Amino acid sequence: MQVSRIQFLFTFVVALTIALFLHNPVGAVQLNPTVLVDIRSINPRIALDIRYATTNNFVKQKLYPEARCILRAAAAQQLSQVQTALEAQGLGLKVYDCYRPLAIQRALWAIKPDDRFVANPAYGSRHNRGMAVDLTLVDRAGNELPMPTGFDDFSDRASRSYKNLPANVLKNRQTLEDAMVKAGFIPLSTEWWHFDAKGWQNYAIRDIPFSAIPSTALNNSTAK
Repeated sequence: MQVSRIQFLFTFVVALTIALFLHNPVGAVQLNPTVLVDIRSINPRIALDIRYATTNNFVKQKLYPEARCILRAAAAQQLSQVQTALEAQGLGLKVYDCYRPLAIQRALWAIKPDDRFVANPAYGSRHNRGMAVDLTLVDRAGNELPMPTGFDDFSDRASRSYKNLPANVLKNRQTLEDAMVKAGFIPLSTEWWHFDAKGWQNYAIRDIPFSAIPSTALNNSTAK
């Protein structure tokens, strides 16, 4: 009887270990949702076109020292889910902007001190919290799909309520919005490319430079 009981316990422990392994396989890092991570460490299949790391932006100046998309881990993992879901449709994401250190927000405000276009650094933006992303759709070959406007176009056409657009453009805008909303993002009404992760207001404004944020997903420190 004692032997049978030991065998039962051994079998139970083995089964539990296997179940835990399948649920959390080796190599799957459980990140603190508040930590800032590089999206490439979460999903390298997401394309990047970080405009503020170039002069191809509305202020025509390079503001970022390097082209990286950095987000809070919670938002980054949600974005990875969007990419995976879109791939089943032969589509993918291309990102224009993610986390923006407060120092760069101040520099942007100095160039364009107009809160119709730029968030006042005195209050900070959702990008400064690492909880906002600007992006578009691409096809399998990486070509951008037609959208209402280019990135950072501040005309009425950029609004989600603007309807005087070709059918394929309306469809593309809706496809992007549906995929992002399904993963938990909130669309900004005035900019078709901008989405906020839920709970963004609970995250502190950060001024950590890009160089201080690792390119791997192994940092599990708390950074609210």
